[in-house]
Amino acid sequence: MPFITKEKAMSFLDHLEELRWRIFKSLISVVIFAIATYYFSDWMVDKVTAPLHDVGVYFKAPAEAFLVRVKISIFAGAVISVPILFYHMWMFVGPGLFKSEIKVVVPIVFSATVFFMIGGSFCFFYVIPLAIKFLLGYATENMQPMIMISDYISFAGTMVLAFGIVFELPVASFLLGRMGVINHKMMGKGRRYALVTILILGAILTPPDIISQMLLAGPLYLLYEISIVVVWLTAKREDEKQEAEDRDNDDDDGDDDDSDDQPYGYSG
Repeated sequence: MPFITKEKAMSFLDHLEELRWRIFKSLISVVIFAIATYYFSDWMVDKVTAPLHDVGVYFKAPAEAFLVRVKISIFAGAVISVPILFYHMWMFVGPGLFKSEIKVVVPIVFSATVFFMIGGSFCFFYVIPLAIKFLLGYATENMQPMIMISDYISFAGTMVLAFGIVFELPVASFLLGRMGVINHKMMGKGRRYALVTILILGAILTPPDIISQMLLAGPLYLLYEISIVVVWLTAKREDEKQEAEDRDNDDDDGDDDDSDDQPYGYSG
């Protein structure tokens, strides 16, 4: 028993060491891409602040303009590093979940990256401009906006990352379906609870206006319906695979039974 306990303890420590190195490599990739994109920081600031060109943006500290460029470069480095981040995440979690983690690593990483980019792009090109237009519409002659560039970059970056993460719902549903945690019947019965949860997420992750909340809740509920189909197809494929394996086993058992039924000493 002491030997088994020690072996488990070493295995746990090995996992922690692997986690540490994968986090380190992920952070290094973010830093490298952040340094590379800093050269384009002026262009990125101009593009991100495009919805505010009519009112302008300001900074209140001498170093804030430089720090804004650093901040937007870090956001850009994180977005560009998304495939690497998902790869390290999968390589840490996948081997403990599936035997065929090597076969599915490319589809999983590719799908997760695509859904993240769709969510982030949808937020950047549609949600943020509409939300800014709606919110600035409350300005009056005696109440004019004076938006700090650092606050706006944090707002836009957080929104893009949040939309990218919540758009991972189909990928997360696929993994949970493969693990047997959820199934399509469970998700179908839980539609009403999912809708309430989605509306709550929309209220938390977006500015306090109905437009941006609906722009998150609508696509997210559509992704929920897509996730039900994904989980159903996953379960169907697994059932077909299991049936094929059972048929092969039955055939093998049948061959063995035939040989056993032959009379003793029968040579064919």
